[in-house]
Amino acid sequence: MGLDVWGWVLAFVAAFAVGLAKGGLAMVGVISVPLMSLVMSPVQAAGILLPVYVASDVGGLIAFRRSFDRKVLATVVPGALAGIGLGWATAHLVDDRTVGLIVGVIGFAFALNAIFRPGQGRPARQPSMRAGSFWGLLSGYTSFVSHSGAPPYQVYAQPLRLEPLSFAGTTTIFFAICNAVKLIPYAMLGQLSLHNLAVAAVLMIPGVLGVICGLWLLKRMSADFFYKFITWSLLLVSLRLIWTAV
Repeated sequence: MGLDVWGWVLAFVAAFAVGLAKGGLAMVGVISVPLMSLVMSPVQAAGILLPVYVASDVGGLIAFRRSFDRKVLATVVPGALAGIGLGWATAHLVDDRTVGLIVGVIGFAFALNAIFRPGQGRPARQPSMRAGSFWGLLSGYTSFVSHSGAPPYQVYAQPLRLEPLSFAGTTTIFFAICNAVKLIPYAMLGQLSLHNLAVAAVLMIPGVLGVICGLWLLKRMSADFFYKFITWSLLLVSLRLIWTAV
C-alpha cells in the first residue's frame, strides 16, 4: 500500500524513535510499530521497520562497541533466540493484540513497582541464567511479533543497575543480535517485500538521525534521571500497548 502525507509523517517519527532507541534511549523504540499501525497493518509496519532497526543497529554498535556487559548478554541471548524461533513457529497463530496486551501488562506492573518502590538503597541484582533465559525468551518472542521486546528485557535488566552507558550498550547489542536473526524468518514469511524495503530505505535517514540525537542526550543524563526516564517511558508505552489491545 502507498503512504499519504500523514502516513509518511508517522513513519518518519517512528523511524526517528527507532534511532533514539539505538542511541541509548531504549524504551522510545517501542512506540514505532503502534505509531505506524495507525495507517497500516501491524504486520506490514513490523516488516518495514525491521531493516530500519538493523541499519540503526550499525550506528549503535559502533557507538557502544566498548560499553556493554558480557555477563548480562550471556544470560539473555540464548533465551531470546529461542523466543524468536517460537515466534517463527507460531507466526500463523499470533494475535497481535493479545501479545501487545501481555507485554503492556507486564511492563505496566514493573513500572508501577519501580515508581512506588524505588530501588535506591537496594543492592543491584546479579545476572542470572534462570531469570535471563525466561525474560530473554519473552523478549525475543515479543520482539519477533511486533518489535516490542523492550519491556520484558527491561524487567530483567533494569534491576541490575548497570552504568547508563553500559546499560545502553548492552541493550543495543542484545537487540542488534535479535534483529539480525529476525531477518531470516521475516524474509521467509514475505515481510521483506520490495515495496517494504523501498519504504524502509527512505526511513533509514531519520533512523540514523535518531541514533545521533539519542547518543547526544544519553551523554548529558545523570544515572538517576536516566533510570527515571526509562521507568516512566516503560509506563507510558505499556499503557499505549494496553489501550491498543483493549
